[in-house]
Amino acid sequence: MTNALPLVDVRNLSVAFGESPNLTQVVNGVSFHINKGETVALVGESGSGKTVSAMSILRLLPNSASHPTGEILFEGSDILKMNGAQLRNIRGRRISIIFQEPMTSLNPLHTIEKQVGEIIRLHQALPDDTTRERVIELLTKVGIRDPEKRLGAYPHELSGGQRQRVMIAIALANKPDLLIADEPTTALDVTIQAQILELLGSLQKELGMAMLLITHDLGIVRRMAERVYVMRNGDIVETGTAEEIFTAPKHAYTRHLLEAEPKGMPPATDPSRPVVVETDDLKVWFPIKQGWLQRTVDYVKAVDGLSMKLRSGETLGVVGESGSGKTTLGLAILRLISSQGPIAYIGNRIDGLTNKQMRPLRKEMQIVFQDPYGSLSPRLTVGQIIEEGLIIQNPEMDEEQRRERVGAELKEVGLDPASQDRYPHEFSGGQRQRIAIARAMVLKPKFVMLDEPTSALDMSVQAQIVDLLRGLQARNGLAYLFISHDLKVVRALCNYVIVMRNGKVVEEGPARDIFEKPQNEYTKALLAAAFDIKVAYRGALAS
Repeated sequence: MTNALPLVDVRNLSVAFGESPNLTQVVNGVSFHINKGETVALVGESGSGKTVSAMSILRLLPNSASHPTGEILFEGSDILKMNGAQLRNIRGRRISIIFQEPMTSLNPLHTIEKQVGEIIRLHQALPDDTTRERVIELLTKVGIRDPEKRLGAYPHELSGGQRQRVMIAIALANKPDLLIADEPTTALDVTIQAQILELLGSLQKELGMAMLLITHDLGIVRRMAERVYVMRNGDIVETGTAEEIFTAPKHAYTRHLLEAEPKGMPPATDPSRPVVVETDDLKVWFPIKQGWLQRTVDYVKAVDGLSMKLRSGETLGVVGESGSGKTTLGLAILRLISSQGPIAYIGNRIDGLTNKQMRPLRKEMQIVFQDPYGSLSPRLTVGQIIEEGLIIQNPEMDEEQRRERVGAELKEVGLDPASQDRYPHEFSGGQRQRIAIARAMVLKPKFVMLDEPTSALDMSVQAQIVDLLRGLQARNGLAYLFISHDLKVVRALCNYVIVMRNGKVVEEGPARDIFEKPQNEYTKALLAAAFDIKVAYRGALAS
């Protein structure tokens, strides 16, 4: 006999922002429910309304938000009508949440012990010794090694996967009835994704809690969810069991989501093309200092003896888990951090150049960052952001010439040239990444480091950005260093692949060989995590 009363029952919920008569409605009378102990997924692209709908359950939306219609029943009581005391009794105790980006969700000024312990003290009023024991127990449960040693650590001292585990510990501290997981693995490496998903699944069974999973990654939905609601433009366009959604989708938008992933192959390599970047036995070691005199007692070998060669028109993919040295390698090649070993750019050594000597080369060596919103100044217009490099590197250009160049670059990346007078917050995530790419390309570089440029984007937008990068490369002969944990994107874009672990190269070669005939067990584990997460659970990544 099933329980007729859902744990959470959202009925005809609408969400609007602004004030009448200028209300902007972003969710249009949606209804969904979550039963005790089950996993329900809200899926859709950015702007579909899934996060806004989920945040409404805890009333975490800003004051500018309102609910023109609807009710949210939690065990029969309407959350939208609860007072502050009633809400505080639910938040963090009965219903918890894991946010997408743990680095911005955790307080950078407080230790891990204080942040995990805070929610325990708030709801359970335990003595300090008992709270500390509970914090250690939680950190152990979520897979933090040597938790006693991590109690005094700050968020920046942990890896992305460790920070997400701390967020899970905070969310589960009071054994909630419902866990809302908002894109819980988007910013994580594929191996860490597999571990976090397995962890959530096992903890859910242990605690008997329900889970609302908000994501654009349908691979995660397929493996985690029992029922699925598909959202588009504020409406639920399809609902059903996971099996029904994936085997017999009815709505055209659902089929579009299922088919949306980077496709195609990278352009063919040409060994006659000039070498743009080359390294030989490159090392980046960070000293570990201890004691009053801060003596060096050891080194963190972030990059330990790496040699690579990248030609014009080629893309070298660098893959590996957080902390493997991928980004450090890129920063060393760009001479943004110190390193040891030869680095040649178009045949000339640059590893010994000063910042002043490097400045003329900066326009030829550009970077596109992972988070397009964080890397674009909210105070500058798009035109001002893109022309910044031109002002420094091409001082002879007047304002009209710069505006013309910026407009031409926006057009090349698929945006309206007239949009250069708008601000970053007026664009979607995919559009902001196009702006970031335009900022790099406006200087006509020869080498571009792409640091996780698609990880925060929807699947369909990822495919668009891959096509864009492929087209820019073909037209301009660009050499890309592509750093990513998304192996599907790497397969579609990269000619060669380097697999890094703990600062060392464990395998390298043509992309086709790496994907079809991997030799190293770690590489096989990465591929298993990317293309069949269940295999990763059973294999080498479980440890």
